[in-house]
Amino acid sequence: MGLGAVGGFLHRRPALNLLLLLVPPLIWFGTVYLGSLFALLAQSFYSIDEFTAKIVRVPTLATYRQLLTQPANLDIVWRTLSMAVAVTIASALVAFPIAHYMARHARGHVKALFYVAVMLPMWTSYLVKVYAWRLILAKQGILSWLLGTLGLQGALDALLATPAIGGPSLSSSYLGLFIVFVYMWLPYMILPLAAALERVPGSLVQAAADLGATPGQTLRQVVLPLALPGLAAGSVFTFSLTLGDYIIPSVVGAPGYFIGMMVYEQQGTAGNIPLAAAFSVVPIVLIAIYLALAKRLGAFDAL
Repeated sequence: MGLGAVGGFLHRRPALNLLLLLVPPLIWFGTVYLGSLFALLAQSFYSIDEFTAKIVRVPTLATYRQLLTQPANLDIVWRTLSMAVAVTIASALVAFPIAHYMARHARGHVKALFYVAVMLPMWTSYLVKVYAWRLILAKQGILSWLLGTLGLQGALDALLATPAIGGPSLSSSYLGLFIVFVYMWLPYMILPLAAALERVPGSLVQAAADLGATPGQTLRQVVLPLALPGLAAGSVFTFSLTLGDYIIPSVVGAPGYFIGMMVYEQQGTAGNIPLAAAFSVVPIVLIAIYLALAKRLGAFDAL
């Protein structure tokens, strides 16, 4: 049978044609992606023998019990979750005015310049950016020198003396870690927001103004509800990336484990694969809860 005959045969059977097109990516998705996730989930139901350090391949909830009852593990989860929430909120606050200007006001070369400026950091090596920020935030780094030149060294010392966010220097504090996280993930918040704001019809904004709405009322009651899908998409990026990252907390920040660091430590140095798998499940559960709440609040209704 020639290629023409095969093409005609498939053309007369669109369902079969669609099935043949979808089978290869579905096989890849099912084996590589879902298969690895199920393997990870299965590992989390095993335990490790405390005397021999060997994995006991008997289904048990002992590893999850260890994760959820030991204060040190709960502190790691809470520390990571609070940082992810703070980074997501800060990224949204910083990204919205930038995305709004890009989508609603910038034109021509200015708009292109904004998009290039937002995406330019994404073209640089991840590790280069992290280590560059470590140098910037160091005790004798550029930022400390600049604040000292501006007469703000006292304010910086007061921030670093704050127990919850401070440390010896910005490069060894949760505040510095927060700054690096926001910088790294900000483009992932700006781009979805800008795309969502570009889809807001200008006629609705004009109609709101004609009906006597103030700019603030138009923003709250017209623009924000329509931009909510973009905000939800960007927050999923910033939230999930912060939850799972282990390099930034390892290079920048105060001593204290995050979930990503624990996964790396347990599966590498400690060799506790079940506990590493259980820690890996935590971000999946948190993201699933977040998506369920966002859907319940109608964040995806306009998609």
